[in-house]
Amino acid sequence: MNKKLFGVGLALGVILVIFLLLNYVLGSIFHIGRFQTGENAILRFVFVVVGLLIAFVVYLTTRQNKAWEVGTREVVWMAIGAALYAVFSWLFNGTVFVVPSLSQVSLRPAIAIPMFFGYAFGPVVGFFSGAVGNMFGDALTGFGLSPQWSIANGLIGLIAGLPLLFKDKRKSLDIVLIVGGVLAILGVALYFFNRDVINGLYFAATEPVSVFAALTIVIGFVLVLIVRFVFGKNIDIATAVTWAMLGNILGIGFAAISDIWINGYSPAAAIVGEFLPAAGPNLIFAAILVPLLVVAYAAVQRQSGR
Repeated sequence: MNKKLFGVGLALGVILVIFLLLNYVLGSIFHIGRFQTGENAILRFVFVVVGLLIAFVVYLTTRQNKAWEVGTREVVWMAIGAALYAVFSWLFNGTVFVVPSLSQVSLRPAIAIPMFFGYAFGPVVGFFSGAVGNMFGDALTGFGLSPQWSIANGLIGLIAGLPLLFKDKRKSLDIVLIVGGVLAILGVALYFFNRDVINGLYFAATEPVSVFAALTIVIGFVLVLIVRFVFGKNIDIATAVTWAMLGNILGIGFAAISDIWINGYSPAAAIVGEFLPAAGPNLIFAAILVPLLVVAYAAVQRQSGR
C-alpha cells in the first residue's frame, strides 16, 4: 500500500476513533457530562464524517505531493499540536472570554496553534492538531462536545497547511486573499439584512448580535491584509497568515452551516449568530499571533542549524 495513503488514512481514522471513544464510551456508556454532545449526536457525527471525507478528497487530488507524507516526525508534531491546543483552548474557553452570539462562542487566541502547525508541518498535522485538540479542549472545559466544530477546527489547520502543495507560495496569495475577502464581505452583508438575530446566551438573550461582533471579521481581514503587504518580503509570514485566514473562514463556515441541520438554525442565523462572532476574532488572532509563531520557529531552526 502507498505509504502516504496509509499515513493519511490512518490519521483520519484515528481522529474518528478518538471522537467515538470520547463521546460514545465516556459520554454515552459512562454518562460523563463533559463528554456528551446533547441532541442529534448521530447527525453531528455525520458532519464529522463529511469533514473527514473533505480532507481525504483534498489528499486524493494532490496525493503526489510530499506534503502528505506522515512519518514519525509528523506523528510527534500531531501529538504536541493537539496537546497544546487542548490546554490553551481550555484556558481561554471559559465564561470570562465568551463572545455574545447565538451559541457558545469565545475568544480563542489558541486558534493560532493549528494554523501554525498546519503551515509548518503539513496539512495532516494541522488537521489532527485542530480536530483532536479542540475535542479535548471542549472536554476539559466541561461544556460538552461539539464534534462538528472540532472537525471544523481540523479543517482550519488542514487549509493552513496547503501552501506546502505549491512550489511557488507567492502565486497562491492573491487568489486566497480575494476568496477570503469576498466571503467576509458576503457574511457582513448578510448581517445588515438580518440584524434581528438574537444572542442565545444567558447574559444577552434578548439582544441582537452587535454590529461590532459582525464587523470583527472585517477588522481581522484588514489586519491580514496589512500583514500580507508589510511582510511581503517574508514569504513565510505572508503565506502563513493568508492561508490561515482562508482556513478560518472555510472551517468556521463549515461548522456554522452544519448547525442549520443539527440545531435547526436558519441560514441567516447560522452565519450572523455563529459564523461572524467566531470567525472575526479568530482572524484577528491569526494576524497577530501566527507571525509571532512563524518568527519564533524560524529562530529555533537557525539556532539548530536547519
